[in-house]
Amino acid sequence: MMPSTCARAIMLVIPVLLVMYGCGTTVDQGKRGLRWNPLTAGLAKEPLKEGYYWHAPWNDVFEYDVRYQSFTEKVDVLTADDLTVHLHAAITMRPIAEELYFLAQEVGHNWYTQLVKPQFLSAVRGVVAQYTMVTIPERSSEVGNKIEAVMVESLKGRHLDVYSVALSEMEFSKMVLQAIEQKQAKEQEKEQKEFELVIAQRNAEIARIQAKGEGDALQIRAEGESESLRIRAKGQSQAQEIITKTLTPDYLKFKLYENPSTKTIIVPDKSNVPTIINPGPDHPR
Repeated sequence: MMPSTCARAIMLVIPVLLVMYGCGTTVDQGKRGLRWNPLTAGLAKEPLKEGYYWHAPWNDVFEYDVRYQSFTEKVDVLTADDLTVHLHAAITMRPIAEELYFLAQEVGHNWYTQLVKPQFLSAVRGVVAQYTMVTIPERSSEVGNKIEAVMVESLKGRHLDVYSVALSEMEFSKMVLQAIEQKQAKEQEKEQKEFELVIAQRNAEIARIQAKGEGDALQIRAEGESESLRIRAKGQSQAQEIITKTLTPDYLKFKLYENPSTKTIIVPDKSNVPTIINPGPDHPR
């Protein structure tokens, strides 16, 4: 009787211990959980935050990572000029925590593989096909933004948040690389010519200003010299006019008498007056 009682007690204790210590799930940081009660309510709508959650052995808690994650795909794309390029495109996204129940109901844990990946590959091919091969590297940011816009639109209402899309790597054939190098060389040559043209125009403008300045200086100098000559000529003319007015016959006679070293010859007006000669200090009178 005793052994059967002990066995019955052990059988009752084991399930209790399993319930107390073996049935619980920890929701880690950066994740959310959904309770799963298959025998009663099914999948719970309210997401569980970080922490430990006890549940019966026949129930469970499904975890979903709601942090931003990056998924990279290598895509073979045909460009607008019918050339093939190998692109590494990366999309960064996450599930919307508040809508986790609906994501789990509609898609489940494999939401990227089942829902996002096919649309992502299609978006990359569709957008890149609008560009020629040589323009893709220099406009990669623009291409990524367009792919992102397509993905945001296509995933609207699917409980996912798209953060960004970027082209991380590009692989080109040898022929394409040569075409890109030639294009870059021509652009550099064009920029150099434009720079030289700007310098030449600036130098020409400087030379024009210098020439104008020198011409203005010569004109000013010529006008100054002309004005100086005019003033000098006017002064000489006025001086001559004054001298001419003051040289009277009596004044001239006076000046002749005034100088003792000058030989003076007086010619009388009438012939009966004797001639007087001043021979100077070296000759007796």
